[in-house]
Amino acid sequence: MSKPYSQSDFSRMITEDRTWRIKEISDLKAAILRADNILQKVLLRAVATLCYAHWEGYVKFAAQKYMMHIALRKYRYDELHRQFRKNLFLPRLAALSRAKTSLNDRCALIDEILDSSDNRYSRVNDDLIATKSNLNFEVFMDICLVCSVPIEDFNDESTFIDAILLKRRNDIAHGEDTFIDLADLTELTSRTISLMRNFGDALDNKASLKAYQVA
Repeated sequence: MSKPYSQSDFSRMITEDRTWRIKEISDLKAAILRADNILQKVLLRAVATLCYAHWEGYVKFAAQKYMMHIALRKYRYDELHRQFRKNLFLPRLAALSRAKTSLNDRCALIDEILDSSDNRYSRVNDDLIATKSNLNFEVFMDICLVCSVPIEDFNDESTFIDAILLKRRNDIAHGEDTFIDLADLTELTSRTISLMRNFGDALDNKASLKAYQVA
């Protein structure tokens, strides 16, 4: 698998990944509009699950490639946005919260944090950008935070993500007879594609402007 060494590599990779996802959604939408009433009911359920699948898949792919693009450049943590140093220690802090640790161990972790500015960011921790197979708005907010993407740009989409994309997908995946109205088709597909574009563009702009570096 190729790696996003340059900004143009990164931009190309997330654009190509988004393009085939959009084509699948658009092709299925076109098939629904051509189908008879009986087939439409089946295909509408299919498009609800496909939209969610591509939403989750694209967010995970684009976020991982973005973090990898920066990791490949091996910047020191003091050269990067402070979120990257937070990301370094988030898993350790989570482990401390689950286990009984001595005062000495906690002090040692604080020493590591204080002494980490000269260390280099060179490895992506995929656990920090896990979609957990349930990419609701809260999980998406966490991924945006890890990537330093302003979540405010997506606040208006919280209900769509949770109540339309995720809930309908879960209902269908669990065998429920969830009905998707043909009148909802354009909004469902268009808003899903728009979400993918907006998230990818936010990462692409940050990479282009090197906004991950200290101002």
